Amino acid sequence: MIAVVGHPDLSASTLALMEEELRSRLGDFARAGRAGLVRAGKGLPVAFGRAARKAGLALVTVLPSRNGVPAQLAELDRKAAGELLLLSQQVRLVEFDPGDRGACVSADESLLRNCARVFAVWDGSPSNGRDVTAHLVAYARSHGVDVEVIWPRGAKHGIA
Repeated sequence: MIAVVGHPDLSASTLALMEEELRSRLGDFARAGRAGLVRAGKGLPVAFGRAARKAGLALVTVLPSRNGVPAQLAELDRKAAGELLLLSQQVRLVEFDPGDRGACVSADESLLRNCARVFAVWDGSPSNGRDVTAHLVAYARSHGVDVEVIWPRGAKHGIA
């Protein structure tokens, strides 16, 4: 599996840039029969899903669940989750509360442990109360997962 982690506040222009960058990097993995793994949400997960589809990479989308039933996502993530479901070849339900930051981080850690490679869309900044990208990069590396950091020229945080 190949996963993506990254900043939750990427500008629209950066997301478009990342979609193209990821598409070019995912082609070899698609030809090798690998699959991409993404936790449903807006922003980078959708860019990764679109890139995976364009590259021919099978996509697995993870949805939160409670007692085996899909949990309701935040309003901003619902539309993104719908698009990811349409792009996916497989959906996995994982028990966690999408409204609990700690539960989301634990779910991400669990998913990363099962990956061979992680693309980290990361500017090198430390984790803070909202953005745990640095933590997830360190976590993946500490578990022997190959991490490739991507932060191309022109990438920005915030609104485009």
